[in-house]
Amino acid sequence: MGLWEVGSVGTEVVVKDGPSGHPTQVGAAARVDLHRPAGALASPPWALELTQGSAQWSWVSLRVLELEPGGVHELESGDEELVVLPLTGSCEVSCDGETESLTGRPDVFAGPTDFAYVPRDARLEIFSEHGGRFALPGALARARFPFRRQPGECTPVELRGAGRASRRVVNYCMAGTFDADHLLVCEVVTPSGNWSSYPPHKHDTAGPGEAPLEEVYYFEVADGPGGPGFAYQQVYGTEDRPIELLARVGTGDVVLVPHGYHGPSMAPPGYDLYYLNVMAGPLGRQWLACDDPRHAWIRDTWEDQYVDQRLAASTADGRRGER
Repeated sequence: MGLWEVGSVGTEVVVKDGPSGHPTQVGAAARVDLHRPAGALASPPWALELTQGSAQWSWVSLRVLELEPGGVHELESGDEELVVLPLTGSCEVSCDGETESLTGRPDVFAGPTDFAYVPRDARLEIFSEHGGRFALPGALARARFPFRRQPGECTPVELRGAGRASRRVVNYCMAGTFDADHLLVCEVVTPSGNWSSYPPHKHDTAGPGEAPLEEVYYFEVADGPGGPGFAYQQVYGTEDRPIELLARVGTGDVVLVPHGYHGPSMAPPGYDLYYLNVMAGPLGRQWLACDDPRHAWIRDTWEDQYVDQRLAASTADGRRGER
């Protein structure tokens, strides 16, 4: 199984070839929207249900579960490993005869949350006494790891960039921070007026310093006095693999990155931006990416700039990251 070869048609993708066994025949054309607005993939109780099939790719999925107070939902993980990550509220997750309580958080801007890892071939139940919204990032998995909980205070947090490229990254389920088979999950908070996923970078080719990964961006944007906030996300390709998207995004939107450069993620003045990144690919948990060489020089400017003071709260490991 591998990444699909694609070319762009406006803000869509024409899929030319797919992995063996996919419902779209090899050589047939299928149109894939890179930007899925909030509600476009809703199927109660899922506020969002993005599967490998609906994304027209091979590895990554993302679901967002909404539960009313006292709500409960059961599901099977099948051939995927999953993370149960509270966006708002708290819950209990039961799996393999064990139950873990997730304290959660009031909203995505309140700092890191605890989360639960669910292995493939498992039945799980999610119960929320007071209700909430819970993300379930997923990826196809070959190995089966144990069900377990990770406290929020044990998850590495880092500050990346500087000046107007400052952002905070929470490395929930990344290589070197949490054991899994293929799944990679992190979240990024970008203060209003800042850019993140910058310089633009890509991870679609196997080679030195780069490994192919499918990626989903799930967005939430802080409200303003006049109503919901907004932000922008860019995706663009190379000459031999063209793709193009510049989308206005809001809370509940997702952007798919099957290949190509992605970034910047732009938070307009007045609106803080949150996004959840879910990644996986055929070479395992290698988070290797390369900058667009036309914009890589931006990193050199950070040496003389301070990290945005709105992110001045101490990080879990005291590090400032490079990307």
